[in-house]
Amino acid sequence: MANSHSSIVIAAGLSGVVSAINNGLAITPPMGWNNWNAFGCDVSENLLLSTSQQILSLGLRDLGYNYVVLDDCWQDPRGRDQNGKLQPEASKFPSGLKSISDHLHRQGFKYGMYSSAGEMTCARFAEGSLDHEVDDANSFAEWGVDMLKYDSCYHMGRVGTPTASFNRFKAMSDALKSTGRNILLNLCNWGEDLVHTWGMSISNSWRITGDIYDSFTRPDDLCGCNTLSPGDVNCVAPGTHCSVLFILNKVAPFADRSIPGGWSDLDMLEVGQGGMTDEEYKAHFALWAALKSPLFLGNDLRSVSASALTILNNPAIIALSQDPHGRSVTRVQRDVVGVPKDNWGVGETHVWSGYLHNGDQVVILLNAGDEDMQMSVSLAEIFVAFGPGGSAPHVKSDWALHDLWAHRMSDATAEALLAAKTEGERSRLLKKANWYNATEIPYAQGLANDDPRLFGEKVGVVEAGGVMKVDVKRHAAKVLRLRRVKKEGESFKAKGIAREERHERDEL
Repeated sequence: MANSHSSIVIAAGLSGVVSAINNGLAITPPMGWNNWNAFGCDVSENLLLSTSQQILSLGLRDLGYNYVVLDDCWQDPRGRDQNGKLQPEASKFPSGLKSISDHLHRQGFKYGMYSSAGEMTCARFAEGSLDHEVDDANSFAEWGVDMLKYDSCYHMGRVGTPTASFNRFKAMSDALKSTGRNILLNLCNWGEDLVHTWGMSISNSWRITGDIYDSFTRPDDLCGCNTLSPGDVNCVAPGTHCSVLFILNKVAPFADRSIPGGWSDLDMLEVGQGGMTDEEYKAHFALWAALKSPLFLGNDLRSVSASALTILNNPAIIALSQDPHGRSVTRVQRDVVGVPKDNWGVGETHVWSGYLHNGDQVVILLNAGDEDMQMSVSLAEIFVAFGPGGSAPHVKSDWALHDLWAHRMSDATAEALLAAKTEGERSRLLKKANWYNATEIPYAQGLANDDPRLFGEKVGVVEAGGVMKVDVKRHAAKVLRLRRVKKEGESFKAKGIAREERHERDEL
């Protein structure tokens, strides 16, 4: 499936053929901020507006974080009004939701909200949108909503088959379309009922696992499928408290299902929450970007640390997410390492690889083991998608290795940015640092122009037919962009790249 405009999807358990959603939204994975991970139900008008100002001031909007999303707990606890309409809690939102929307739009943001395809929301507020889809979609449109996160709690038993879940969520998808306002639908049923086979038909993104929590590898019984083998797509109890490693293992068998306009959602980012190390957060962020998950910040940006900011504002990593090709990395190698020490089990290593629009290849070597180690992967494995057993023509070329974390913003610059008292001072700091601005230069343009801020630093070359060997710290990832070394008199495009482009045309 090459794009959202012409792809055809046969949804498991559904009769007939359905077209992928085609609303012109989310051509690259959406980016923004959501309050849930850091604040839960502690939401208010002030929280949204003060956070949006911080996103703007820190230059994050101009890196692509342009959705501000109000999650659960905004509803009046008394339920619907006398006309059956949802109402916000007045003490939390005294100016009303349309006022918030208007404010965000003036700042150049898009406004996101939350509901659930059930009789209650996941936080147990009295009114979800099940059987009220048309009324609620009209309210969202009237409030100027640009995105709806649509949860799956208290679904009254309308779950258990792809058909049941598809129909329940399609009701809201159709209602949003009927409003005349183009609203991005973020479907959140935690991977149940094989959503990766039909989510793209009615939504712009679909959750593929239970809720993330701020841990890199720790299993937790609340993430119910931890007891199943990695990648088991028939999980019936996705739950919460799912670690970064668990989510990676869950998405691996169908990481290629994302398409422009529709993306597998690995849940919000935990960077800056405090439960992981700097290296773990870097790995988490880079893999979410390369896997084309929507990138929604989940931390309190009003008290963000310099180290967290310099992870979240790395344009070379974000450019993987926003690459025009719109294909996710896939896992080409997984090994179990070490021996069990306790009930937490053993460690593992992964190699993820993916094709990029300009012919580059991204390779991520993840060490989820307990010790630093040297990891290796051959060009034959890196390019296995183009032909097994080293048959890919790419293997015959030399490839320059570019470290995408090499030009991470310095802590000193980040600390000065956070300490700045005025918008003008922050703007001058960003310009002095020559920091990337995707509002001025979209990522597609920057990549086409070989903007050095998007390509990291060259750190070596792997020769034709060779093996890449890289030292990777414990619970860390090396993120490398491979750039083909052109030989004298040779066209930049390798035969294999041309073949990949022909393959995409055939799919159309």
